[in-house]
Amino acid sequence: MLNAHQQQILRLLIASHGMSRTAIAENMKLSKAAISPLVKEMLNAGLLEESIPESSGQGRPSVLLKMRADSAYFLGASLLGEQVILVLIDMHGLVLASTQMALNLDPQQLSVALAAAIPDLIAEKGISADQLIGLGVTLSGFVDENQSVCVQSALLGWKNVPLAEMLKQQTGLDVSLENDAKALAVSEKIFGVAKKTRNFTLISHGDGIGSAHFFQGQLHRGAHGGAGEIAHCTIEPGGRPCRCGKRGCLDTLASLTAIRESVRDKALEAQSIAELEALAVKGNSEAIAILHQAGHALGLSIANIIQMNDPELIVIAHQPQSFDGLLKTVVMQSIDRHVLPSIMGKTPISNIVISEQSWARAAASVAAYRFIIQLPD
Repeated sequence: MLNAHQQQILRLLIASHGMSRTAIAENMKLSKAAISPLVKEMLNAGLLEESIPESSGQGRPSVLLKMRADSAYFLGASLLGEQVILVLIDMHGLVLASTQMALNLDPQQLSVALAAAIPDLIAEKGISADQLIGLGVTLSGFVDENQSVCVQSALLGWKNVPLAEMLKQQTGLDVSLENDAKALAVSEKIFGVAKKTRNFTLISHGDGIGSAHFFQGQLHRGAHGGAGEIAHCTIEPGGRPCRCGKRGCLDTLASLTAIRESVRDKALEAQSIAELEALAVKGNSEAIAILHQAGHALGLSIANIIQMNDPELIVIAHQPQSFDGLLKTVVMQSIDRHVLPSIMGKTPISNIVISEQSWARAAASVAAYRFIIQLPD
């Protein structure tokens, strides 16, 4: 079991491309003599490895410490589509193997099916069960603050389902549940574009819209696990009815589902966002209006987040070819229009393309985050 100082060393290494013992000691405000035995124990345990960077010609380069890719393995399962996607990742976040199965909405039967799929998945890469550290599961809905119970998921039709315990009984692994947007934010924090960022917000733009926040290097879950529910912020009072029971939610204006509904309402010949964008380029006024409405609403919401939280970075995660052209342009214009002039343009915005497998990798990242990043209170 790693002590608090060793967990902190792992946190530093996760957020870097390697650090010297001296740099680690300085960051932790400890002496190099105090760091050395901690590092030695971790090297002997196979958690770390040493590397010597290429010399720049200015003296002998420092030996860098890095996480070993094979120091730990994690599983992640995505319950966001008709198929469950299960992946195996290493300590560097690389997907080593994946498999799919039909989504069974009965939690107990789902747990049995997932457990049955694990042996073949890890055997594919010659990994033994005792090298697995944990299993993460991502879903659309609310998860309790202990990441063990699905409080409610409209997509799955679940309410107060103790899925983590069911899966633990079947697999013997530590299991963490997480909302889809929060899981994706964790993935970007420890393996992606936000690796060196302590304060950032991730917006997931797809059939629904989600968000998640990191403050001071920690995922912000809120008092009841519901922080980041941007989809149901009211943007247009009295607007379209939303599945949540309210009207005028962001989801009813800017999600891909909402855009497709507007396309059907206007009887436009566009089967995808790319085709809608093509119509807009040709000057179709209705296509332009639909993209303007969605882009304005999403940009306004992001501007409010920037105004309230002053993050170092905004990450917009989107599906392929669904956040290009006019939609993206209007979002950026709307952000600039709705923040104070003194902070306009000061928050970098990074766009990342996600696939179905991204969500399963994000789920595995949640297990990795729980193992390494999150120090005990």
